[in-house]
Amino acid sequence: QVQLVESGGGLVQAGDSLRLSCAASGRAFSAYAMAWFRQAPGKEREFVAVISRSDIMAYYADSVKGRFTISRDNAKNTVYLQMDSLKPEDTAVYYCAAALYGSTSSRDTKSFNIWGQGTQVTVSS
Repeated sequence: QVQLVESGGGLVQAGDSLRLSCAASGRAFSAYAMAWFRQAPGKEREFVAVISRSDIMAYYADSVKGRFTISRDNAKNTVYLQMDSLKPEDTAVYYCAAALYGSTSSRDTKSFNIWGQGTQVTVSS
C-alpha cells in the first residue's frame, strides 16, 4: 500500500492562495481515489475534496467549491490541492487520504484507510 506525505502548508492572509501537495510512495498510486480532509481545533475531521483514480472526476465540499481545486499527477504519484481566496475559517490541519479502488462517492473518513501526517494551514484576517 502507499504511504502519504503532505507539504505546502503555512501562514497566509485572507484572500491569498496556497497549494498543498501529497506525495505517495509505494505501488499502484493510480488505483487509489485520493482526497483531502481538514480538522480545525475542537472540531471533527471534515471532507474537503476527492478525485477519482483516473483524474476525470472530482467532488468538493460546499464550503470550498469554487475556491479549491484538487488534481493529481499519476506519473509523479502526487495529488494537489490548490486553495484560492482563502478565508480565516479555512484554518485547519489538512490531511491527504487514499482509498484503494475508491471513487468520488467516497467522502467520509471511514472510506479512507491510508492517511498522511497532516500539514497546518493558518489564514489570518
